[in-house]
Amino acid sequence: MARISPLMLAPPLIFAGFVALAAVGMFRDDPDALPSTLVGQPAPGVPEKALEGFAQATPEMLSDGRVTLVNFWASWCPPCRAEHPKLLEMQADGIDIIGINFKDQASTATKYLIDDENPFVGVGFDPQGRTAIDWGVTAPPETFIVDGDGTVLYRFAGPLIGSDFEQRFLPELEKAMR
Repeated sequence: MARISPLMLAPPLIFAGFVALAAVGMFRDDPDALPSTLVGQPAPGVPEKALEGFAQATPEMLSDGRVTLVNFWASWCPPCRAEHPKLLEMQADGIDIIGINFKDQASTATKYLIDDENPFVGVGFDPQGRTAIDWGVTAPPETFIVDGDGTVLYRFAGPLIGSDFEQRFLPELEKAMR
């Protein structure tokens, strides 16, 4: 009787494992969502340093009784520039947005907000990306919805534009504003 080598079983077992992972991913509630351990938790802090020439983002802004957006952005980021008009529109609609500029040069970030207008009630400056790490940010832009008591309600990775914005972000913002 011939013995089967354990090495011959490895490829089918590895393949079966990949199939199982794919199946779990496909049948999640929202397979496009990027999960965040912060949802339902108190919002992390904001940078202690402001972008010079702009109002300081403060921890009190996250728990003042109003729904607030926290937007991580950089002047070198094309998707951040693409979402900028939407941020200005939301600001005009009365939505408070805290901007956290990260891994950027202060001079180019300042020039960007002066040239293209500032949609933020407070601007934190995070040149090393430490605050972004605390929030679990993977790449700009990322926007968090924070309720009036400072609890993170939702995380949206990517620019606030297009059908993804309309179908995923807006319903969460509307739910938070009720």
